[in-house]
Order: sequence, then C-alpha cells, then structure tokens
Amino acid sequence: MQSAADAGLLRQRRMISASTDVTEPNQIWFGDKPYINFSSNDYLGLSQSSQLIAAMAEGAKRFGVGSGASPLVTGYSDAHRQLEQALCEATGHEAALLFCSGFSANSALMKTLFGKHERVVADKLVHASLIDGLRESGASLKRFTHNDIDAATAMIAQYQPQAVITESVFSMDGDCAPLAALFKQCQASEAWLIVDDAHGFGVLPNQQACRADASNCDVQIVTFGKALGCQGAAVLASRACIDFLVANARDYIYSTALSPASAYVAYKATQMVMRSAELSGSLSAVINYFKQACEQAGVPLTPSVTPIQPIVVGDLDKLELIASQLKAQGLWVGAIRPPTVPKGSARLRITLNINHSQSQIDHLVATLSQVFSA
Repeated sequence: MQSAADAGLLRQRRMISASTDVTEPNQIWFGDKPYINFSSNDYLGLSQSSQLIAAMAEGAKRFGVGSGASPLVTGYSDAHRQLEQALCEATGHEAALLFCSGFSANSALMKTLFGKHERVVADKLVHASLIDGLRESGASLKRFTHNDIDAATAMIAQYQPQAVITESVFSMDGDCAPLAALFKQCQASEAWLIVDDAHGFGVLPNQQACRADASNCDVQIVTFGKALGCQGAAVLASRACIDFLVANARDYIYSTALSPASAYVAYKATQMVMRSAELSGSLSAVINYFKQACEQAGVPLTPSVTPIQPIVVGDLDKLELIASQLKAQGLWVGAIRPPTVPKGSARLRITLNINHSQSQIDHLVATLSQVFSA
C-alpha cells in the first residue's frame, strides 16, 4: 500500500455530489468546490434525464425496487423480458441475457463458454473483466497487437481459436476496432467474434465502421452505465448461445437478478437512443467542436473520433501536476495511471458528453493550451 502511494499509484475513492440542475450540466462537487466534469462515461447525458428519472419512479411503482431472487427462481419479470426484446431489436441478435454489471457479464461469458481445452485470441487491450474471466476459465489465451488486423489474422491462422475477442471502442484510447475485417477472418476460420460494446452502443452513428450488431459479430456485450445512463448489462447472441448461458452461467444462476426498476429504466433508455438520431448527432457535434478547438490551440490529441479523447503524458509526476492545474481551474479530468494503462502511457482521459457547452469546452481547451505550453 505504502509503495503504491509513494509511486502515485494508490487508488482511492472520492465522495462527490452531482448537480441535477439543468442550467448547470456536468457540474460536480468535491467538498464545497464545484468542477466541470470531463471524466464521466455518461456520453448522452441520460443519467440526469428527466424522462429516465420519471421511468425509475414508474418502474419502481409497477415492478418494485428489487427482483427478490435469481432469474431462475422468481427474479425474472416482464420488465426484464421487454428490455431483452428491445436490445435484440436494436442489434439484430436473436436473444439477450441480463446481468447486473458489465464486469459480471464479461466474466460470466468467458468462464461459461470456454474451458481448458479451448483457444481464444484477443486484442492486447481488451477489458480487465474479459482477461479475468478467461484466466478463471483455464482457456489458452493469445493476444495480438492492438487493432493490428495482420497480427490478428496470423494468430487466427496459427492457433485456430474458438473465438476472437475485441472491443468496439476501446475505453482508454477511444479508438475503434476493425470489426468488418476481424469478422471476415473469424468466419473464414469458423471462430466466433465476441465484441465488448460497452463504449460503442448508443454512441456511434449508424455509418460508423466499428458500430457493432448482429451483422458483424456473433456475441455482443452491451453495458447500460455508459450511453444509456443507468445500470446493468446484457449479452446478446444466438438463441442457442443464450440458452446455454442460462443453463450454465453460475454468475447468472446464483445471483439476484437485476432490479426490475433498473431494467425498466434501461428499456426506456434503449428506446430513446434507438428512436432518435439526434442524440448521436449532437454528440458528434460536441466531439468535432472539441477536436477543432484543440487543433487551433495546439493541444495534442490522438486520432480518436469518439467521446473518449486521451492526451498521453507518460511521466507520472507531470501527469499529477497537470491534473492539479486543471482542478485549480475548476476542471475535473481523469488522470489514468498504470496498471490501468501500460507503463509509460499515463494520460489524461477526457470524456465528452452531449451536455458539454461550447463555453465549457473553450475553458478546458484554453487551460490545456496553457498547461502544455508552460
């Protein structure tokens, strides 16, 4: 513990309070000081949506606040069923299975589908929950260079895996996987393509190449705590795959089901996202404004076209100094350190959402420009 603290790597919780005042979007409070929040994954601003707040109250009145049991006992209700159907309609998959968190969904999927006799190939930067689940499964895991389709193709040919695993949008870099090319290679080798779509679902426009659905992957994991602004997750796949998970996934069988009120909120959020192209269009406008402002101010960015906009700093002491300077200007930006990211790639992880105003972005970019030119 002390060595981690001395190295600036000790993880600690911070108590915040978030403003629900629509005239002050993205404002959070630490103690008695307000900050503009550029750290949230609430990309469409739905966690504070008046429609979803009303849906939570309606869902609790209709279904109760807790499911009371595991899904295979009495914990599966119409609220869960209609959410699963809505997610299938949105993605084209045959069936869905709900979990209480994305970590649980990923881990359960890996441990249930694979065992010590299976081989899996994965992108080097897939989420920790996938890695942990695969380690528990005992499967043979080989990892290819991040987003390198040639390296992936070579590994698929060499190891003939049962599955290839990637993310649609990578959580720390904000870049997109070459889904079409990966899916083509998987089909040729009769391997499944499994896509963790946590940071892509509801965020990417229809024409975006890394937008995941049943046309370019066999299994898709959607989490509700990002674009949908609420809680929970789902695995989407063929009916046969989902039936197998229902019968064998211990995390699903022996856990109390997602609360029906939460399922109802996620259902309403899914409807909002799927029925309105304006949400993703407005988000794209915010991203474009930020990137153009940074380019004009000489602030270094990566090629990411998603709401995740990292600025790699590298040195931990420099990162800590920059983060503190931003906080002094009322800006809260994630300072990401190893082991969350590889050594030498400590960074600011700026995340944008639909409610960031031009004045908020201008303030951030001006401060970044001052910090990096100092």
